[in-house]
Amino acid sequence: MPAAGLAGGMNEVTIETRAGSQSWTVELASDDASRSKGLMFREAMAQRSGMFFRFEATRPVSMWMKNTAISLDMIFSNAAGQVTHIHRQAVPQSLDIISSNGPVRFVLEVNAGEADFFGVAIGDRLSHPWILPAN
Repeated sequence: MPAAGLAGGMNEVTIETRAGSQSWTVELASDDASRSKGLMFREAMAQRSGMFFRFEATRPVSMWMKNTAISLDMIFSNAAGQVTHIHRQAVPQSLDIISSNGPVRFVLEVNAGEADFFGVAIGDRLSHPWILPAN
């Protein structure tokens, strides 16, 4: 398995919610090519799976659903891993811009409905090797 910091590897992201720890197996996207492709051209994604995006710096980011056939929840977090915004039920194939609503460092994309089902809320904290106090 590639190291946690490399694009294209598999890893686990955990979110500490009021209901307890919730984990997803994720693909990693940390370079321009992997972030641009994202989850495009996928017909389905297993439950508790997703993609974890890392940006070079904390900044406002924009996402979209071009060529993405599955509906997603997008969980935006700051450099410390704190959830700052959740975009629920992103519409497949939409070209509408989905804003982070402020500066973020990470985005976790999961199947639509999972953020609510697993009780993810603003202020919850993500855990992953990318998320370090120095990030």
